[in-house]
Amino acid sequence: MSTRAPSPLRTLAEEYALLEKQIRLGGGVAAIERQHEKGRLTARERVDKLLDDPKAFMELGLWAAHGMYKEYGGAPAAGVVTGIGTVQGRRCMVIANDATVKAGAFFPMTCKKIIRAQTIAMMARLPLIYLVDSAGVFLPLQEDVFPDTDDFGRIFRNNAVISAEGIPQIAAIMGYCVAGGGYLPVLCDTLLMTEGSGLYLAGPALVKAAIGQDVTDEELGGAEMHAAVSGTIDFKEKDDTACIERLRSLIAKYRVTPPLRGGSPEPRPSGSGAPEASRPADGVYDVFSDRPGTQYDARDVIACFVDARASTVERRGTQEPDFDEYKPDYGQTVVCGYATIGGFPCGLVANQKKLVQRTVAGGKSGPTKASQMPGVIYDDSANKAARFIMDCNQRKVPIIFLHDTTGFMVGRDSEQGGIIRAGAKMVNAVSNSIVPKIAVILGGSYGAGNYAMCGRAFDPFLTLAWPGARYAVMGASQATGTLAMIEEKARERRGETIDEDERRQILAAVHASYTEQADIRHAAARGWVDRVIEPHRTRDELIAALGAAAHWDYSRPFRTGVLQT
Repeated sequence: MSTRAPSPLRTLAEEYALLEKQIRLGGGVAAIERQHEKGRLTARERVDKLLDDPKAFMELGLWAAHGMYKEYGGAPAAGVVTGIGTVQGRRCMVIANDATVKAGAFFPMTCKKIIRAQTIAMMARLPLIYLVDSAGVFLPLQEDVFPDTDDFGRIFRNNAVISAEGIPQIAAIMGYCVAGGGYLPVLCDTLLMTEGSGLYLAGPALVKAAIGQDVTDEELGGAEMHAAVSGTIDFKEKDDTACIERLRSLIAKYRVTPPLRGGSPEPRPSGSGAPEASRPADGVYDVFSDRPGTQYDARDVIACFVDARASTVERRGTQEPDFDEYKPDYGQTVVCGYATIGGFPCGLVANQKKLVQRTVAGGKSGPTKASQMPGVIYDDSANKAARFIMDCNQRKVPIIFLHDTTGFMVGRDSEQGGIIRAGAKMVNAVSNSIVPKIAVILGGSYGAGNYAMCGRAFDPFLTLAWPGARYAVMGASQATGTLAMIEEKARERRGETIDEDERRQILAAVHASYTEQADIRHAAARGWVDRVIEPHRTRDELIAALGAAAHWDYSRPFRTGVLQT
């Protein structure tokens, strides 16, 4: 029996899993009971009934709004459930208002989360199913919900654009859908509504105040009225269960969408039966380390995700990873290569987290060696990665970016070597990529390194992260000194004298604040990360992500514009 201490990363993953169970309770047990008393299912119960296999649901944005809106009692998961699941054998994006959280009202992060789900669906041409049960805008925060390009109105704009793109949208009203929120279901292709639900621009109380008219809920916007009088809805259903059965029946009658031309979406079997994994899933806990002063080889981490090379398994009984490394002896602080994961072909770009030796062209004495630090992107690595990314676009295969970087190398030698030019080339290639881009943040993702590795600003299809990952402009230790100095100077300008104890307190306070902001949960709460995943499930997550991109539009030509060479 092993007496080895459990991996800190595994322990952290278990802690996150417990917190996620709490988040999934939404507004809490009492709020769930109130929903049941109305004869309605909760958002998560509806999603489970809708899906072929609820356990395979790839939920997105679970950590959205985490730690935010405390003065209003919080908004777990931003009051909406979003994710990719299979309905009648078809992958769909599901968006379900959680009425246990402030009656399903829209907070600022609710809007951003739904817009992100719509964006992912548009990228992968996934049908959208909206399960609507919302009181509309959360009025105390209306100025942050209502007007801007990433706010409430953008959702409806997207409904119209998605419809014009020919991507199916079905909405089912299973509670209230009021005010501007009423446009969401009506902008969809097909609209269902349960008895006892309400769809109207203004409720009875507001109608009375505005025009003095007395009217009941049913007269104003009930299912019977919209089915027989206004003709707004297509299907009137008795209750949630009947409505979901109808939804599933309607989804089954969509024509299966073929992959668009130019793509290679189907997995390629690497031998008989399903492709085998190269290494045990939990082997990642043995090879990865984010403790200060430790190193690891990115190739060992990659081997935990990719398929085994079928020929070597058959011939020698080994489990060699199906990974063809690109330029392995050049630009070694970024590891690039071609692989299959679950039979899906893809390219991988990973930050190398061990010290490597670069061969530098010399004069009369010939080439010399120079050390390169772990996790740092040097000019040769950026040049290699840019060329590899361009080749993946030529092949039309998805690219997976494995983040663990402190950023680009700085200093005289690096600047004279053209680090800015090389970095711009890599950023250009990432920006103009037409293939699915999937980012996985393993450790740190700092500064411009985040950009070059397809940070949120560069349109990743999905961004996944491990527990304990960090996401900021620089590390807490590097930032603390600068921020503390700014604070000290500000106090000095006000004529305040700072002694050594106060200086230590300032440093501690700044370090704690910056560390909190760099925590991956801070990023996930604000929608910069789609899923925080268990490290030993990374292979499964990547297979699901690659499968979700099966109908990607590869027909757009790949162009980079001007490259600094």
